[in-house]
Amino acid sequence: MSDLIDKAHFEALFLGDTSLLDLRSPGEFARGSFPHTRNLPLLTDEERHAVGLCYKQRGQAAAVALGDELVSGQLREERMRGWSAFFAKHPHGALYCWRGGLRSETVQEWLRGAGIMAPRVSGGYKALRQYLIDATEEAAMTLRFLVLGGRTGSGKTKILTRFAEKVDLEALAHHRGSTFGSYRDAQPTPVEFENALAIALLKCRAVGSQEVLVEDESRTIGRLAIPLSIHQAMSRGQLVVLEVDAALRVDNILAEYVREPLSQQPAVELEATLCAALGRIQRRLGGARHVEIQTLMRHAFAVNDDDAHRAWIERLLTCYYDPQYDHQLTAKSERIVFRGGAREVSEFLADRGMTVIGV
Repeated sequence: MSDLIDKAHFEALFLGDTSLLDLRSPGEFARGSFPHTRNLPLLTDEERHAVGLCYKQRGQAAAVALGDELVSGQLREERMRGWSAFFAKHPHGALYCWRGGLRSETVQEWLRGAGIMAPRVSGGYKALRQYLIDATEEAAMTLRFLVLGGRTGSGKTKILTRFAEKVDLEALAHHRGSTFGSYRDAQPTPVEFENALAIALLKCRAVGSQEVLVEDESRTIGRLAIPLSIHQAMSRGQLVVLEVDAALRVDNILAEYVREPLSQQPAVELEATLCAALGRIQRRLGGARHVEIQTLMRHAFAVNDDDAHRAWIERLLTCYYDPQYDHQLTAKSERIVFRGGAREVSEFLADRGMTVIGV
């Protein structure tokens, strides 16, 4: 690999899940990065501020001199050890800074002096980010989106994961896409979500996919937003509706929203989280229904009983989720190309040319 990676090779970086060394300051990194990226900054936020101020007041040469002074001696050796260890572990990795300028050039030169050939991304983070923004817009124009719909709890994600030509938006957003869909861990930043989505679309295109399977989502997934062009393309896509009986949907929700979380967190914590989510839809439920469902929910946690949990889940579906879904589906009826159970939907997708990768 050349010591300078230009735009012509950006796609290969992302398709190959190349490990990237981000030399930006922690504050810059926190606003967004790429998958498979490690932040080992040349300058801390405070050091970067001092160098930037020097650049404005005294020019580039003085700023470079200050940077060399700030990162020298034992501190430079310590940071060199981190960068060297990164490339020892990821010999095919690459490094970048904000614009592919002084910081990445400096570290690349220091590493070269230590016998480590570390390729640098031309244009840095800014160029990589713009490449992915452009890739997203191109995907919106060139890919067809086949949308998998179904009532809450139908098991759409299980169907989605069986096929290669798909983008799992909820997995990328780290959120199940509903009021009750948050995880304990935080969602990625908007930039990280958009970058990961762009890479997923690049991978679909790279294997020759003309049609991509996605779940039917509103534009927002938790606090993140699907890029407008992609969501508009999804809204034009044909719709496959997964239909399963109510009892199975209740059991699916019980497993995903109660049993699985309880294996990872205290019951009192999960109860508080679910009650808070219920509170956020109180206005739409109405006061009496909110009290009814909350009472059923608190009782279920008090007695620690699956059937008691099924009671509040069934009531929530009947009072809130199903009427909403039925209303939305009516508006999308002209786009429906197939409806059926899990097996029928899977067979339809396979017959359509989707590659089965799981069962």
